[in-house]
Amino acid sequence: MLLTAGTRLGPYEIVAQIGAGGMGEVYRVSDRFWRVLPFHLLLVAFLGWVEREQRTVIDFLREENRALKAQLLGHRIRLTDDQRRRLAVLGHQIGRCALRHIATLVTPDTILRWHRELVAQTWSCWKRRPGRPGVQREIRELVLLMASENPGWGYTRIQGALRNLGHRVARTTIAKIMKNAGVPPPPDRPTSWRTFLRAQWPALRAADFFTTEVWTVCGLATYYTLFVIELESRRVHIVGSTPHPDEAFMLQAMRHLTDDVDGVLHSSSVLICDRDRKWSGPVLAFLRTAGVHVVHTPVRAPNCNAHAERFVRSVKEECLNRVVPLGEWHRTLREFVTHYRRERNHQGLANEVIDAPAAQRPTGAVRRRRRVGSLSYYYRSAA
Repeated sequence: MLLTAGTRLGPYEIVAQIGAGGMGEVYRVSDRFWRVLPFHLLLVAFLGWVEREQRTVIDFLREENRALKAQLLGHRIRLTDDQRRRLAVLGHQIGRCALRHIATLVTPDTILRWHRELVAQTWSCWKRRPGRPGVQREIRELVLLMASENPGWGYTRIQGALRNLGHRVARTTIAKIMKNAGVPPPPDRPTSWRTFLRAQWPALRAADFFTTEVWTVCGLATYYTLFVIELESRRVHIVGSTPHPDEAFMLQAMRHLTDDVDGVLHSSSVLICDRDRKWSGPVLAFLRTAGVHVVHTPVRAPNCNAHAERFVRSVKEECLNRVVPLGEWHRTLREFVTHYRRERNHQGLANEVIDAPAAQRPTGAVRRRRRVGSLSYYYRSAA
């Protein structure tokens, strides 16, 4: 290392070079009192000054660590893997003897153990765990779906259903999947409400009334419209409208609903209705004679007949509340029901149409048709 005149090393300044040899260069230096000293003596003094400064810094850091550790009140310090890695590298360079005097957070043996683990990780390679590979997520979901939708299916039946889909899964694997998911075997597996209602779905019907204020020659009159909705397909059947829903009207409506050709109610049907007085004793007796089982909803519980209530909301918001009903309002209602069944998408049916037409190819040209007096539109591809 070549030093020029005027270079300062701590409190000393280089005056001139005296000579050079195998042991290095020799310089003449002066301190702040302008005393000229040999460079070797200067080097010893400088190194001593640096050592005293480093020892002071180390003592300060050790005391700071003791103060911070005292505030933990005996709790264990949680170090991250990156922090352990850095301490292991530095601790190995310092050595065990020096660590005994400066280490305060952990013991020297712990730091050296971290270093050995770091070295082992460097030279170790990833090994594949022996055994069979795990079951795919798709197969696991299929097993749980089949078990929930088919309470009577056992392990062998589910295995056969998976084989039909191209998956070859062992019976013990299916049992393990169901056990880990908390699904009991077939004799102890309960039937969910969704599965039970889905089994009864084709036979369920719901009936209800909605009112319409109609302007007539005699003034404003209230009409009561009776409808029946099939819960599985969401098809709505308008039975009739009258300002006087008496017992004669109800009996005639029940005859129309239980007709062998055009009727909606059959001997195995279940009809859900409220406890309105319109459903009188003779009306219920007529339905029982036709083999229809009537289920009354609780008092003031419209959510128990939610599908019928939802149709009432639709026909009110999308049709009746947007027109002034006059003498020909029945035609508007029939047109809305046709639109409801053949052209309107339903969220309860996965956004599909009840009586969907044949699939149309997108040709680029779109035609629009007016519905319900231009209150709604229907769009289809041009032929």
